[in-house]
Amino acid sequence: MKELVIGEVVRRSGLPASTLRYYEEKGLIRSIGRRGLSRVFHADVLERLSLIALGQSAELSLDDLVAMLDAEGQPDIDRQRLKQKADELDSTIERLSAIRDELRRVASCPADRHIECPSFQKMLGAVGAGGERKAGKGGLRKPGA
Repeated sequence: MKELVIGEVVRRSGLPASTLRYYEEKGLIRSIGRRGLSRVFHADVLERLSLIALGQSAELSLDDLVAMLDAEGQPDIDRQRLKQKADELDSTIERLSAIRDELRRVASCPADRHIECPSFQKMLGAVGAGGERKAGKGGLRKPGA
């Protein structure tokens, strides 16, 4: 199997060497040795890096990805974790959609000043004094509400 020094992996993957060293420390990739001062990897490390990028684009943490590798470092996808992540994304989409809708309502308010806008006042009331806002089906609400 072809071997790649870390500089070649950096060039071909577009990732900095520090990221590769971090991934190795986390157990996501493995070097097979050294050539001089440079780490050497099997060429399949590029496929592994693509899998990591795919997982990260799906909002999976590096710890999630480590847990989805078997003892030999091969992918062993946790289908239940993927379903759980999809549910989390559904919740995030719902929350962000509610925030988007509130922002559009406030942006389209005909009042001269936003502080006079009923939609803006409603948003302020939902947030409360010093509290964070969270969106739900009914729009913005206080945490725990």
